[in-house]
Amino acid sequence: MWTRVGLLWLTLSALFISGCGKESEPAAGAAAPQQTFEWQMVTTWPRNYPGLGMAPENFAKAVNAMSGGRLKVKVHGAGELVPAMGVFDAVARGAVQMGHGAAYYWKGKTPAAQFFTAVPFGMNAQEMNGWLHYGGGMELWREVYEPFNLVPFAGGSTGVQMAGWFKQEINSVADLKGLKMRIPGLAGEVFQRLGGVPVTLPGGELFTALQTGSIDATEWVGPYNDLTFGLYRAADYYYYPGWHEPGAMLEFIVNKDAWESLPPDLQAIVKYATRAVNQDMLDEYTARNNAALKELVEKHGVQLRKLPDDVVAALRQASREVIQETIAEDEMARKVYESFQAFKTDVAPYTAISEDAFLEIREQSAAPAGSASSDADASSSSDSSSSSGSGSSSGSP
Repeated sequence: MWTRVGLLWLTLSALFISGCGKESEPAAGAAAPQQTFEWQMVTTWPRNYPGLGMAPENFAKAVNAMSGGRLKVKVHGAGELVPAMGVFDAVARGAVQMGHGAAYYWKGKTPAAQFFTAVPFGMNAQEMNGWLHYGGGMELWREVYEPFNLVPFAGGSTGVQMAGWFKQEINSVADLKGLKMRIPGLAGEVFQRLGGVPVTLPGGELFTALQTGSIDATEWVGPYNDLTFGLYRAADYYYYPGWHEPGAMLEFIVNKDAWESLPPDLQAIVKYATRAVNQDMLDEYTARNNAALKELVEKHGVQLRKLPDDVVAALRQASREVIQETIAEDEMARKVYESFQAFKTDVAPYTAISEDAFLEIREQSAAPAGSASSDADASSSSDSSSSSGSGSSSGSP
């Protein structure tokens, strides 16, 4: 059976073969050589950082290969050309042609942007991809970025994230009051509503901030990345589930003038290379997270904890309030969220009897003794199904 990913790679292969075939043909008469392009890409991540930072590198390699060298992209990590939080502006003004980051970093530019990264208690990665590519989400994303002279593309998903690293135990909502935590986007506003102090920091600053006490807690991604950053050396408690980012979506952004300067075949290569990298990132996190979690728990003694039910309930209620206030104040945010929520509601019935139902029956079998999953599943098997189903509830988050 051909999957969407299989078809995508077939398309990419066809483009690559077609490009190679054209280059191997002898030139006809005095035909002019094809135009070449050299782009600069800036990112919000450290260069070559596992997962997040490798997506831009993989994209650049794929585009160079598929275009036969006609489009070359040089990747710059956070701080090399522009600060991590300067990516949006640099691409918008044309200082560079392309960027990679997360749309919720730009909520100060337009509140609607953050709905394209993550919505608390929202959709998972599979549902987000469906909305963007088949539910009208991408068209809305481009409408949101049009005033900034930007063309967005999905740039990779981390899947369901962890709730974060904490220096102290979280036993009730009261424990969140006064807690300074790195947590961006809508989730940061939710955290603030419950008495916390949200902070936005780029990934490269997290460990030092947590270690020195500038912050008391941080969410980042999940075991694979969190192990790499050594966050276990700065905080003892690792909480789940990732209520705030159930299907975190990253982005590639392209300066519109640079995009329109490309011929149609190179535009197609860019488009389908982003699709391939988008899926590849999710595959990588799926493959790497459990081994990293096992190392964190068994080798480094990390305390893996589930957020208490009353804390989750409070976060859910605060999320509803924050979202309603956000869309009441910004018409474009309302337009985007209504599309997001309609798609989430539409896919919920099938998600419930397919993904959620399967995970429920799969988890009825005991996890192998000593595995990382057995530690996480010390609570009832319903914990697993409830976290996987957080993105499929038909009700508003």
